[in-house]
Amino acid sequence: MHVVVNAAQSVDGKLATRHREQLRISGSEDFDRVDRVRAAADAVLVGVGTVLADDPHLTLDEEDRRVQRLRSGRPGHPARVVVDSTGRTPTDARILDDAATTYLLVSEAASPGRREKLRAAGAEVIVAGDQRVDLTAGVSELADSGIDRLMVEGGGEIIYSCFAAGLVDELHLYVGSMVIGGRDAPTLADGEGFVDAFPRLELAGTERLDDGIVLSYDVVEGADRESEGDE
Repeated sequence: MHVVVNAAQSVDGKLATRHREQLRISGSEDFDRVDRVRAAADAVLVGVGTVLADDPHLTLDEEDRRVQRLRSGRPGHPARVVVDSTGRTPTDARILDDAATTYLLVSEAASPGRREKLRAAGAEVIVAGDQRVDLTAGVSELADSGIDRLMVEGGGEIIYSCFAAGLVDELHLYVGSMVIGGRDAPTLADGEGFVDAFPRLELAGTERLDDGIVLSYDVVEGADRESEGDE
């Protein structure tokens, strides 16, 4: 499977304020770029923290892209994936509508009763891991379901966990012209952080959009350390 991480951050590396409120960092040009990256993916992955904070839909914005996918024999929208160790996703979350298939990666810590409620709400529940989701095992299950290209949209805990598991192949990072600040504000790669075996990146391209810049990287060496993640 090919895994692409996409994110937008301020110049000081923050994804949002310390209150973790949704914040517009980029503009219409970058929104269109993100929609294009989504359209090329088989599935879009976020952590449950993103679902709880933003209630995203994670579908395509441009109808022409949806139609092109249908004409090529693919579903109109990419599948949606939530990493949710204990099954905290609300049963009325927007990602559980019938616009696209939604996979919930949970661990054994999610009770059988909760799993059944999420299935009844429309989710395809995949159990991977004991107390926390084992991302390597979960991604393998997604690959077995036909997902070849996965787009990871965050947040910072999930992005860190994907790098720590050695799963990331590409990183696309929009850097907006603003400063957010705050020692408790989320960053691109939260979690425990690396002290050795740092993921190594190679700059593959730059593109100026809106009042910021998109930095595109290929991952040339993964950390290949931990494989558990949640948000």
